[in-house]
Amino acid sequence: MTDTSVVLALVVVTALGFDFTNGFHDTANAMATSIATGALRPKAAVALSGILNLIGAFLSVEVALTVTNAVVKIQSSSGAPRPELLADGGSALLLIVLAGLVGGIVWNLLTWLLGLPSSSSHALFGGLIGATVAGLGWAGVNWNGDGSKLDGVVGKVILPALMSPVIAGVVAASGTWLIYRVTVGVAQRYTRHGFRWGQIGGASLISLAHGTNDAQKTMGVITLALIAAGDWTDTGNIPFWVKAACAVAIGLGTYLGGWRIIRSLGKGLVEITPRQGLAADSASATVILASSHLGFALSTTHVATGSILGSGVGRPGAQVRWRVAGRMFAAWLITLPAAAIVGALMWWIGNLLGGGLVGSTVVFVILLVLAASMYLRSRRVRVDHHNVNDDWDGAPAAEPAPAGEPAPVAVESVPARAAS
Repeated sequence: MTDTSVVLALVVVTALGFDFTNGFHDTANAMATSIATGALRPKAAVALSGILNLIGAFLSVEVALTVTNAVVKIQSSSGAPRPELLADGGSALLLIVLAGLVGGIVWNLLTWLLGLPSSSSHALFGGLIGATVAGLGWAGVNWNGDGSKLDGVVGKVILPALMSPVIAGVVAASGTWLIYRVTVGVAQRYTRHGFRWGQIGGASLISLAHGTNDAQKTMGVITLALIAAGDWTDTGNIPFWVKAACAVAIGLGTYLGGWRIIRSLGKGLVEITPRQGLAADSASATVILASSHLGFALSTTHVATGSILGSGVGRPGAQVRWRVAGRMFAAWLITLPAAAIVGALMWWIGNLLGGGLVGSTVVFVILLVLAASMYLRSRRVRVDHHNVNDDWDGAPAAEPAPAGEPAPVAVESVPARAAS
């Protein structure tokens, strides 16, 4: 086994690790509202989301090989690596990719530890941007394309990040207001059942779309590394084992559930009722699917958070915890630069040690140490399927009813208390 093969293996394992964190980090985007309202029991919700993410990962690989072109210039339009990065078995490109992946994983784990929903895509792009700037200079980043269309970091990352939560929030607020107007005077026991099944349908669409879109990023990164190392030459296709490995990684991550983020989205922003949940999930699914059709790359995290906030604004008498929302917005603002700093630092450490097997191994070990530290830290205050629905102010949650059974009326009739 050559040094290049070992470095390639480290990149593949790290990429699958990112895919795994992407899965559990983004479970909340689809299932937080269904869990909060009791439409699905927590373990059933993450199992359903995991299966749909697994299926979705096989449905499309249309842009997998060129997904990184949106932000960095390390490959041509065909997906092939730049020739100058292929010297010494592609070690230059492999180090950039490895450092960028580490930047994305570290940010995903940190925000998970803090219970803050942030974009895994932005974390990955940020890590790659930082590593590319460190390795190739500022000219290695595709900041705004050629100016003929919305492209680059500005057009593909920053503008959608600003627009998507606003659009989703407006759609969800309008939908929530309309639902409450239409169902005014209708007994809750008649509406609750139907709205909960509607929530399950909307959440399922979001999970399927998430698997279809997000798994492609990791597939593209792994295939790019394989091409750089000389283990794959077809720039038009992805090896089946790469598709299968990425699908399993994102599905397994989703099944384990990012309970801290699920709790923040489901309970921290606003007390969600089934009617709100249906409006939020429908708004998220509509915005995500419409943007995919139009070719815009949106963060499912931003869309889901905007939809939940919008459902709170649109519900008469609801109390939105803007302080919690402010913490989430702050995390969004620093995701790209924070992941970029970590990616650049990892590239600098790896390059300082020669950039080959030794440098890449040290970067990988640093990732393991940081990941283990954050995991052990999370065990001090556990959040799991047993307490994910506890009241935001600390009171234990009532046992949720399955979708076909009536739930306590107090869920909708008692206004949310302000966060302490």
